[in-house]
Amino acid sequence: MHLHIQPTIEATLHALADYFVARAADAIAARGRFAVALSGGSSPKKLYELLASPAYRDQIDWTKAYFFFGDERNVPRTDPQSNYLMAKTALLAPLNIADDHVFSFDTALPPAEAAKAYTQTINHFFSPKPARLDLILLGLGDNSHTASLFPHTEVLQATVAEVQAVFVPEVDMFRLTFTAPLINQARAVAFLVFGADKAAAVRRVRQGPRNTEEFPAQLITPSANERHWFLDEPAAAVLTR
Repeated sequence: MHLHIQPTIEATLHALADYFVARAADAIAARGRFAVALSGGSSPKKLYELLASPAYRDQIDWTKAYFFFGDERNVPRTDPQSNYLMAKTALLAPLNIADDHVFSFDTALPPAEAAKAYTQTINHFFSPKPARLDLILLGLGDNSHTASLFPHTEVLQATVAEVQAVFVPEVDMFRLTFTAPLINQARAVAFLVFGADKAAAVRRVRQGPRNTEEFPAQLITPSANERHWFLDEPAAAVLTR
C-alpha cells in the first residue's frame, strides 16, 4: 500500500496525474494499450480537467487509451448525475477520445440487465484473459464506501469478478458497480481523497478494525499490491503515521 500525502488539493491532483501518466506509459509499452476505469463525483472531475489541460494532454498517447467506469448511477447518460456525462465533459470530449474507446453503461436497460451487459463488454475486451484493468480510479465517501460498494448492501458479499446492480437505500436509487473481486483484479488502483470531511473515513478504512460491512473500502486489496492513496493533508490529518 502506497501513501502519497500532499499539502494542498492542487498538489494532490498533480501527484495523481503524474502517476496516471506513468501507468499509461507502462501499460502501452507492455501491452500496446491502457485500460482505465474512471470514477465519478466532484473530486475526480478536477483530475480529469487537469489531465485534459495543456500541462498533461500531450504526455499520453490517448489513441491507445480505453475508458471504462467503475460505477454508475441508474440515470440517463444526459442526466447531470451521470458519471459518464461528467467524464465526457471534463476529459473525453476535450481530448477528442474516439467513441469506440469509451465503454459506458447502457442505463436504458433495467439495472440487472445493464450490469450483465457491462460485465460481458468488459470480458469481451480482455478475452481470452481475465479482466485486468491497468488502473482503476476510486474515491471514498464519508461513510467509507467506494465505487458503489455502500455499507450493508448485498454487493459486498460478491465473490465473482463482475458488475452488479445494487439498490442503495441511503441514496434511494439503483447503482451499477464493479464488485470488489473485479476491482481487486486490476493491475493498480488509486484512491483520490481530499478534505477534512473525509479524514475519519480514511482513518477507519486504513487503520481501523476490519469491518467490511461498515467500511466497504476495506474490501479493496488488489492481488498485484498496487494500491495507492493520494491524500491532501486535511484528509490525512487523523492517520497515525
